[in-house]
Amino acid sequence: MIPTITAFERSPDRGRGLARDMRVRWALEEVGQPYAVRLLSFEAMKEPAHLALHPFGQIPTYEEGDLALFESGAIVFHIAEHHMGLLPDDANARARAIMWMFAALNTVEPPIFDRALTTILERDEPWYGQRLRFLEDGIRKRLGSLSARLGRAGWLDGAFSAGDLLMVSVLLRLKGSGLLDEYPNLSAYVARGEARPAYRRAFDAQLAVFMAASAE
Repeated sequence: MIPTITAFERSPDRGRGLARDMRVRWALEEVGQPYAVRLLSFEAMKEPAHLALHPFGQIPTYEEGDLALFESGAIVFHIAEHHMGLLPDDANARARAIMWMFAALNTVEPPIFDRALTTILERDEPWYGQRLRFLEDGIRKRLGSLSARLGRAGWLDGAFSAGDLLMVSVLLRLKGSGLLDEYPNLSAYVARGEARPAYRRAFDAQLAVFMAASAE
C-alpha cells in the first residue's frame, strides 16, 4: 500500500526544503518507498478533517491503511522500522541511531528553530539584537559539542542512518546564517547529506510544488 503524506500547498520556506514534510519525503526516498502527497492550504490545516489526523493542525501527516501518524520524527522512525536502510541491524548500533534521532529533535533543533522564528517575528523589536546573540551563543554550544563528536567521521555512528537524516535536516536551517561555517566538519557533513540521491529526489519533489504554486 502506498502511504500518503501531507505537505504545504504554499510552503513558507519558499522551496528551500525546510518544511518538515521534507524529512519524511527524504526517508521514503532513502528506502525506495513510493508515496502520494496531499497538499493543504493553511485554511484546510485547521479544518476538522485534518485535525482528526493532526490535532495541532500542522504538517506532515502520514497515512497507510488504518495507520495515521503525525510528528515528523515519529513518521521517520516508523519508516525506518519497517524498511531496510535507515536503522542498523546490530542492536547496539540501532539504539545509538535512535538516540541521535532524539538528539537532533530534542537537543539541537529547539534553539535553531527559536532563532529562525526570532529573525522573522522579532526583528523590529528593541531587544532583537540581544535576543539573537543569546540564541546564537546557545546554538554554538550545541554545534561545538556536535562538531567534536563527529570529528572526521562521515556520519554520526558508522553508516548513514535515520539519526543523520534528522540531524542534517535540522542543521539545514542554519544555512546562510554563518553559524554552520564556523564548524567546517559540520558544513561538510550537511553537504554530504544534501548530495545523497534520495535527498535530491525529495528536494526536487517539494521544490516542484512551490514552483507550481508560484506560477499560478
